[in-house]
Amino acid sequence: MSDRNSYENPLSLRYASREMNANWSPAKKFSTWRRLWVAIAQAERELGLPITAEQVKGMEALIDNINFESAERWEKKLRHDVMSHIQAFGEQCPAAKPIIHLGATSCEITDNTELIQMRDGLRLLRAKLIEVMRALRTFAERHRDLPTLGFTHFQAAQLTTVGKRACLWLYDLSLDLEKIEREIAGLPFRGIKGTTGTQASFLELFGGDQEKVRRLEQRVAELMGFTACVPVSGQTYTRKIDYGVLTVLSGIAQSAAKMASDLRLLAHLKEIEEPFEAGQVGSSAMAYKRNPMRCERICSLARFVMSLPVNAAQTHANQWFERTLDDSANRRLVLPQAFLAVDILLSTLTDVAGGLQVWPLVIARHIQAELPFMATEAILMAAVKAGGDRQELHEAIRRHSMEAGRRVKEEGRDNDLLKRLAADPLFAAVKAELPELVEPRRFVGRAPEQVVEFLRDCIDPILTANPAGAAAAEAVSV
Repeated sequence: MSDRNSYENPLSLRYASREMNANWSPAKKFSTWRRLWVAIAQAERELGLPITAEQVKGMEALIDNINFESAERWEKKLRHDVMSHIQAFGEQCPAAKPIIHLGATSCEITDNTELIQMRDGLRLLRAKLIEVMRALRTFAERHRDLPTLGFTHFQAAQLTTVGKRACLWLYDLSLDLEKIEREIAGLPFRGIKGTTGTQASFLELFGGDQEKVRRLEQRVAELMGFTACVPVSGQTYTRKIDYGVLTVLSGIAQSAAKMASDLRLLAHLKEIEEPFEAGQVGSSAMAYKRNPMRCERICSLARFVMSLPVNAAQTHANQWFERTLDDSANRRLVLPQAFLAVDILLSTLTDVAGGLQVWPLVIARHIQAELPFMATEAILMAAVKAGGDRQELHEAIRRHSMEAGRRVKEEGRDNDLLKRLAADPLFAAVKAELPELVEPRRFVGRAPEQVVEFLRDCIDPILTANPAGAAAAEAVSV
């Protein structure tokens, strides 16, 4: 049971998924340490060092059977986490104890493990990102031709469609997917480099045989599922790699916050709202409220994630020479929490995108309040074609527009511009055409077609290549 008198990280306990929690758990961390010790021993044996098959098999059998209590007792004595787990592992397989960690330094174990956790975490996030895109694609297609007010500076601008606006969010996410896939493909293994990155200890083990040292590193990387190692390192891999990963996560957070912020504003307008369950409480005092709490949570966590690349930049900048240890405590916080936060961002975003509530009548009312002003150019052109004087018509429209605007702002009444124009003899020739001239779909441009083309050309190939559930199954299997 949890200790109610101790702080508990809400990212783990309140928000993030079981899979992402497991990826950054002690079980995953320390079992990966053991997998690395097995891989190093196996590769060293294959290259001729006096390590027996029985020693490797003995270690392999205990990869997931970790004696945590013993390791914790050793750490109290040794004040060194890697050495403590070496001792605990050796207690369980005494025959292999003499060769565990042979030639290695701590970063052979810790750095490579963190790269594995980041790679596997990125795969989990990739799967979730695709599911957000799938839900948003359905929404965009469904509302591809529903006219809505466009906004610039949060002031009414030309019309767009609800589906076209959703495509703006979807395009951001597709760019994030490109970057996360590039990061997964390019993330390197630190490799087997030794205490200052020179591989001196391994060169000693293999009697100066440089080719065997190169093959050792290649083989361990292969056993751990990597095709490439960093070409050079100090004791640690360059912390610029962490910065690159966190930049990708920040990008996802930016996209999530942009979409969630737009939805919060649309909720204020009562045009589109996030899901709201039948028994959900919006406010402890104001029972009528439907606060956009999911989108607010997204924005809150995104703000945290977006702050982390600066932290990682400082960590890299302050690594002296081959390494200093002032990165360690910082990275124990930053790396797991960044992944956990983005994990819940994407889960929540999928929930929101899959349950958005659209209120077309409210949207139409807002359009009608603004569209008469936007339609004046079309009305002017039609009246000129019907034989009117362009300058005279323009002045009449200006005068009626100013009066209609005054009526809206000073008296709080509806926009009556169309009634004014219909009553003006100058526009008698187009009076019957006015309803058609202010039909909202005339003013959305190519927005519906843009939705169809964007989904067909940019989004559908991604979703076709990643059928529902397939990406998640692949991620969970890592």
